[in-house]
Amino acid sequence: MEKYSFQYCQKIVVLSKDRAKTLLCRRKGEADFDGVFSFIGGKMETTDLSLLDGLKREKDEEVGESFKIKIYPTFTSSLLFVKKDGHKMIIPHYLAIHESGEAKLNEEYSEYQWIKIDKLEEFEPKIPGIPEMVNRLLRLEKIAKEKEFVLI
Repeated sequence: MEKYSFQYCQKIVVLSKDRAKTLLCRRKGEADFDGVFSFIGGKMETTDLSLLDGLKREKDEEVGESFKIKIYPTFTSSLLFVKKDGHKMIIPHYLAIHESGEAKLNEEYSEYQWIKIDKLEEFEPKIPGIPEMVNRLLRLEKIAKEKEFVLI
């Protein structure tokens, strides 16, 4: 493996308009977390013209173009993840607020649920760290200005 080889995999933490729930989708056919709920998002592609283009493409692919969110592209909360095969991923998590539309899942997911934030700790099966990440981004949401959000 190359010294600097890694994947950049953007995740979107979608909150309900009232900030009481977050969207989680159950992975289907995924090597590391099959059958486990996670945030939406995925790897940047060489054809993405910007980080925001990559986020919009992933959102459109995974939950549909009619599922509209306002995303805060200015700051993220990032993690380093090592896959079962040893490959490393940098995973920035972006704050987003659901604007309108129902999720229309693609083949990567089997179902979605809006989970109350105060119930995230006991909700299973989920990727580890989801409650902590939601709480980090809720703190970020308190300083974010409405005009800094972008509708995608």
